[in-house]
Amino acid sequence: MVYTGQAGYSRRSGRQNPCKKGDHVDVSYVVHYFRMVPDQPPRKVPLVFFRNSAGSEPVREWLQGLSEAERHAIGTDLLRAQWRWPVGMPLCRPMGRGLWEVRTDLPSNRTARVLICFYEGHLVALHGFIKKTRTTPADDMTLARKRQKELEQ
Repeated sequence: MVYTGQAGYSRRSGRQNPCKKGDHVDVSYVVHYFRMVPDQPPRKVPLVFFRNSAGSEPVREWLQGLSEAERHAIGTDLLRAQWRWPVGMPLCRPMGRGLWEVRTDLPSNRTARVLICFYEGHLVALHGFIKKTRTTPADDMTLARKRQKELEQ
């Protein structure tokens, strides 16, 4: 592959770019450098829904109450989180103490959040809600943390 960028200093890091126009770059090295594990295919982290002591799955029930387009948008983002875990912003935001929020912009101009945690090799969907304010409501965070503690016992 021929590098077509500009020589000089990088705007992002301030370091000098060692490549010059016309330099040849080994693409396999670049891909391996970013994947960090060169010879293993990407793996999908299984996602499960939290099940309470009564046997119901609150996140699944919440999803079933949404429209098909909204369910599809949330499902797509959850699938992206599974294939790319650990994921950072803008898809997943760390909420502290092992809790993450999967952020989805819905087609109905609303915003949905699914709070998840990583437990025993699985992503667990603990709580889902439609976000109405800029900050995550304390009640929703408390409920997700309660379910996370219940899961870990």
